[in-house]
Amino acid sequence: MSDLPAPAATGPLGLLYRTRPDAVAALARIWDVLPDARLVGGAVRDLLCGRAVTDIDLATAVPPQDVMERLRAAGVKVVPTGLAHGTVTAVIDGLPHEITTLRRDVRTDGRHAQVAWTDDWREDAARRDFTINAMSCDRAGVVHDPFGGRADLAAGCVRFVGDARARITEDALRVLRFFRFNARYGGDVPDAQAMAAATALAPMVDHLSVERIWSELRRILAGPRVAQTLALMEHAGVLGRILPEGYDLSRLGRLLACDAPVDALLRCAALFAGDMGGIAQRLRLSRADARFVLAVQGGAAPHPGMTAHDIARMLAADPADILIARAWLRQAEELGQPDARWDALRDVIARTPRPVFPLAGRDVVAAGCTPGPRVGEVLEQVRQWWLAGGCAAGRAACLGHLRQVLAG
Repeated sequence: MSDLPAPAATGPLGLLYRTRPDAVAALARIWDVLPDARLVGGAVRDLLCGRAVTDIDLATAVPPQDVMERLRAAGVKVVPTGLAHGTVTAVIDGLPHEITTLRRDVRTDGRHAQVAWTDDWREDAARRDFTINAMSCDRAGVVHDPFGGRADLAAGCVRFVGDARARITEDALRVLRFFRFNARYGGDVPDAQAMAAATALAPMVDHLSVERIWSELRRILAGPRVAQTLALMEHAGVLGRILPEGYDLSRLGRLLACDAPVDALLRCAALFAGDMGGIAQRLRLSRADARFVLAVQGGAAPHPGMTAHDIARMLAADPADILIARAWLRQAEELGQPDARWDALRDVIARTPRPVFPLAGRDVVAAGCTPGPRVGEVLEQVRQWWLAGGCAAGRAACLGHLRQVLAG
C-alpha cells in the first residue's frame, strides 16, 4: 500500500485527517485501487467550511462493475448498494464508503432519473443540485470547483448549478432541499433565481412521496434558522402544500423564543395544526414519532407552582419526556420567552422517578374478591386513593386500603 501525501494543514484533506483519523487508512486503500477517485458532495463542502464530516462519499470514472472487481481483488468488502445509479459501498474497518461512477442524465421525470456512465467530471458535477455540492477533492488535496461553489460557500449563497428551474424540474425534491441548505449555508437574503424557481415550481412538490417530504421537513425542523426558513417556504407557497391540514408559525416562533431544545418532533408539535392524527398518518410518521407528537399536543400540561404530589400524579399518567415537551409548549403559549421557573419545573420532572401503582387485579382476587367486573372497579378505587395521596403509598399501604374497601 502506498502512503497518502501529507496534506497541507489548511487544506480540506488536512482537516479531514485531523477530525476523522479513521478515514486515513480507508481512503489510502480506496485510492490505491481507484487513484482517480475524488471526495465529492457534502464531504468537500463541509470540510471547506470547517464542519465535521460524517459521510465520506467518493466518485470515479471507473464503471461500477469494474469498481467492485478491483476492490474485491484488493481484499475490500463491497456491497452493490445502488448499481442502477452506479453506486457501490466499500466497507473498510466496519465503516461504509459510497463510491459512485460519474453519471449523466439520460431522462428525468421530476422524481426519478435514468443515467448513463461518463468519464467527464464536469458533466457529472453539472447534474448536481447546488454549486456548493458540485465540488470534488482529489488525492492530492486539490479542490475541483467547476461552478464557483467555493465562492458561493464563502458568500453564504446557495445557488443551483446552471438554470434553477431546470434543476428543480429534474427532481422536485430540490425545492425542499433548497430551503434546507439555505438555512444551513445561506445568508439572510436567498438567491433570487433559486427563490423564484422554487416559488414558480412549488406545485411539483405535490407529486413527491410523503416519505421524501417528511424526511426533508424533519431535517429543516432540526436545523438552524427554522422560523426564517419556514416563513420563506410559506412565502413561496411551499409550506401550505406540504402541510395542507394547517400550521401555526406563531406558536412555533414562541417556542423557539423560549430557547427550547433542538428537537424536530417538539417543533412539529408546535407547528402542526388541525387534525394531528391525520397529519401523522398522511406523512407516515413512525408509530413512536406519531405517538409522541399526539401525546404532546393532548393531555394536561404541567406548570410552575405544582406540588411534588401534582407532578407525581402526572407522571403516573404520562412519561417524563411527554410532560417536559408539554411544559415547553405551555411556556410558549403563556410566556413566549425563557423563564427560570419553567426550567426548574422541567428539572424536577426529569429527576422524579415515575411512580408505578403497586397492585394488580390478582391482588384484589387474593384479598377475597370474587373474579369478575368488581375486581376492576375495586382496583380502580384503590388506585384513585393512591393518586389522591400523590402516589406516595407503597404496596403494603395499598393492600391495607384494599382490605378496607372490600370490608366496606
